[in-house]
Amino acid sequence: MVPRHAAELLARIEENVHRVIVGKDRVVRLATAGLVAGGHVLLQDLPGTGKTMLARALATSVGGAFRRIQCTPDLLPSDITGSSIFNQKDASFEFVAGPIFANIVLADEVNRATPRTQSALLEAMGEGQVTIEGVTRTLERPFFVIATQNPTEFHGTYPLPESQLDRFILAAEMGPPTGAEAIEILARREHGDPIGELGSVVSLADVLELQEGCLRVVAGPAIRTYIVSLLEAIRARPEVTLPASMRSGVYLQRAAQAWALFEGRDFVLPDDVKLLALPVLAHRLSMRGRAQAADVLGDVVASLPLPPLRQH
Repeated sequence: MVPRHAAELLARIEENVHRVIVGKDRVVRLATAGLVAGGHVLLQDLPGTGKTMLARALATSVGGAFRRIQCTPDLLPSDITGSSIFNQKDASFEFVAGPIFANIVLADEVNRATPRTQSALLEAMGEGQVTIEGVTRTLERPFFVIATQNPTEFHGTYPLPESQLDRFILAAEMGPPTGAEAIEILARREHGDPIGELGSVVSLADVLELQEGCLRVVAGPAIRTYIVSLLEAIRARPEVTLPASMRSGVYLQRAAQAWALFEGRDFVLPDDVKLLALPVLAHRLSMRGRAQAADVLGDVVASLPLPPLRQH
């Protein structure tokens, strides 16, 4: 895929999502980049900030099977993966697939599900397959989970374990709308919900082409050295009790490759990595005391010199 063609497809997706999402350009691009990078995305913020709307708009913009899982404390793992049901007519067990068998899965308020149910997503997100009653079933590509999460201090929430947080290529916060954005939101909702009129603007084949194009973007030796330097600098900080894993370094490189496609480039710039360090790494870090991951990452990124611009 030539970068220009990729940029055109990505612009089409973003434009369609913005038919229902006012502003939030960075968050929309981050979510789309997560899809292109072949990862999964976690949207975090207060209820009512548009997390679910963004997830639905992105899913609708892409042709393919879409399923929504509304996570609640009584949700069972089999409600996600599916189970075998006895067919009295044939006197045999028949597997009924759960909502995880879709191209795009929205796990809404994922941290309201119990840890046992949350774990049902781990194998699917990490390996693109699920094992049910001893039988492993492969999920169709593309497979993309976009999950929303309420603040953990809210009633009825279960913090996501570190192993599950590590499966999300990036996390983003919606943030409150500006005054002008809030007025525009009210105007768009005056006569109905615009999400109902949204349709797909790219096909599953386009998404697979974008994901393959992402893998062909060059991240040169200087970029790889820069990423490793970031991880080592984070590991050296005394405030960090759980540093970024090597998987996070791979995800940072992959997200930067996806980001380059938006700009019509076939190579990664150091600024791509710098820009994506916070959304890719912050949600993976555990901190000591009142230290904030965003503050530590900001210090680390600011203190490391950028490598030369030449990539290959």
